[in-house]
Amino acid sequence: MKDQTTGLTIAPHSVQMERKGAGEIILTSKLPLDPVVDHTGVWLEKWAAERPETIYLAERSGAGWRELGYGEVLERVKAIAASLAARGLNESTPILIMSGNSVDHALLSFGAQWAGVPTVPLAEQYSLIEEAHFRLQYAIKKTQPKMAFVDDASRYAKALELSDLDGIEIVASLPEGAPRPVTPFAELLKGDAGVDLDAVHANVGPDTLAKILFTSGSSSDPKGVLTTQRMMCANQAQMVSVLPFMKERTPRIVDWLPWNHVFGGSHNVNMMLMHGGSFYIDNGKPTKALFQHTVENIIDKAGTSAFNVPVGFSMLVHEMEHNMKLREAYFKDLDMLFYAGASLPQDIWTRLEEMSREVSGKLPLMISSWGLTETAPANVMVHEPIGRSGVIGCPLPGAEVKLLPDDDMRCEIRVRGPNVMPGYLNDPEKSAEAFDEDGFFITGDAVKFLDPEDPDRGLVFDGRVSEDFKLLTGTWVQAGKLRLDALDALRGLVLDVVICGHDRGEIGLFVFPRPDHVHGDNCSEGAVIDEHLQAEIHHVLRKMARAASGSAKRIARAIILAEPPSVKDGEITDKGSLNTRKIITRRADLLERLYDNEDPALIRV
Repeated sequence: MKDQTTGLTIAPHSVQMERKGAGEIILTSKLPLDPVVDHTGVWLEKWAAERPETIYLAERSGAGWRELGYGEVLERVKAIAASLAARGLNESTPILIMSGNSVDHALLSFGAQWAGVPTVPLAEQYSLIEEAHFRLQYAIKKTQPKMAFVDDASRYAKALELSDLDGIEIVASLPEGAPRPVTPFAELLKGDAGVDLDAVHANVGPDTLAKILFTSGSSSDPKGVLTTQRMMCANQAQMVSVLPFMKERTPRIVDWLPWNHVFGGSHNVNMMLMHGGSFYIDNGKPTKALFQHTVENIIDKAGTSAFNVPVGFSMLVHEMEHNMKLREAYFKDLDMLFYAGASLPQDIWTRLEEMSREVSGKLPLMISSWGLTETAPANVMVHEPIGRSGVIGCPLPGAEVKLLPDDDMRCEIRVRGPNVMPGYLNDPEKSAEAFDEDGFFITGDAVKFLDPEDPDRGLVFDGRVSEDFKLLTGTWVQAGKLRLDALDALRGLVLDVVICGHDRGEIGLFVFPRPDHVHGDNCSEGAVIDEHLQAEIHHVLRKMARAASGSAKRIARAIILAEPPSVKDGEITDKGSLNTRKIITRRADLLERLYDNEDPALIRV
């Protein structure tokens, strides 16, 4: 139906709820699932035949853009596929992609998929930061690749020197400056006439392994998620089933989200491919150093949809307060704003709506969803105007959601459907543990109904069940939810926090302050914390404690950690989130100080 608020054709929320024994709730969508293709190559062939000149992939090249139409993309993908097949690469010989988003990265990925060869895209930080090389080495050992790709050999020279890459063919778009022999990417584009490519491609189907995507490793070592063609193709069909307007106008995005993550690399890349859209690779990021590139790219090639994380939207809003050129470009043709990764602050949501009205006289569809690397990613999605942040939506067609409520109506959420992974790479034990007796994937996340009497209103994310722990009294602490509450209350004062208290008498808090609040040599022993910060944090925590309904929700003590989370020691995942288990283990001495009532650094609430 045509929505009156946005003018877009959407399918309103429509949920089937079934209650089972032992309190279980099963949620499904009443909406039909769109047809699912067998593999991504179906989309590429379709658009190469129907619209060969339409731009699919583009990246910055000097002052302009390097742009490839669908016809040229298909031609290059087939050539790469033939080159890979000629080398004997197959489903058991992955290709490691060490560098970030680029046209050649995409061409190699789709060439590999055409030939049935999985790729392993990694965070570029693993290769660019020497302290993070252990992550790169872990991935090499885990996946045993036969080929590795970088865009610029000189930029990745330190990583290419690692002996772990011995015996692996290195391919580089820019081979100059490589510390070892490399194959120019241009060689792959020559193809191989001796390969029966049709026969090779005929073996690619729904169960063919397309990618191995590593989880963030926030609670353990990263796991390699086996991502099949079925998962990716089904997930796109699920989303367009509720967002049919995507089929009515050719979409275009300018996007920076990294392709080693499922959001950027599967969700967004494949969404443009399915609908014959254009993907302009944003070489900027929501960081102080690179944000200006994003501003320039949006002004030059603004999209019809915009995908981002909350910090990215926040930076855009602040820039658009004084940059009218950016504001007008951003909202002129905008159909949809989509955020994920965390809840969008309501003031940012409201300001985006106000600016859109000022520029275009209408509102974009502002939505979010919930999912994981293991689910390709979307299971639950908002697909109607709701006017507020924080809601993750309703089950997508074809997805089944199992909810296990506790006494507070907080529910553990589990999922089943064609978009869910078959398991983890070379880890049968963890693969078995990941599913319950009914075949539902155990996500470890918690949700609540926005309105328990009306499931069509959607679900709200409520932290992670897997982070919960018991106090010494046996009382369960919902650590994930409490962390979100603490971050909201301490906004502007801290970078992040860690909830402590397993087998302790009270809940404690590790506080990572903003860098501008730490002076000196930036280590726990010698750094000096801003003298006002401790008092401000104390004030906020006392206010939270007064409002807490019991010991399971009351933060009773805190300590400010001058040393920031360490990438080298695995305290930060590649997504930038904290590895709670690693932090608490590595900082065991500070944990003892947190529970020492005589410690001078303790904030006692």
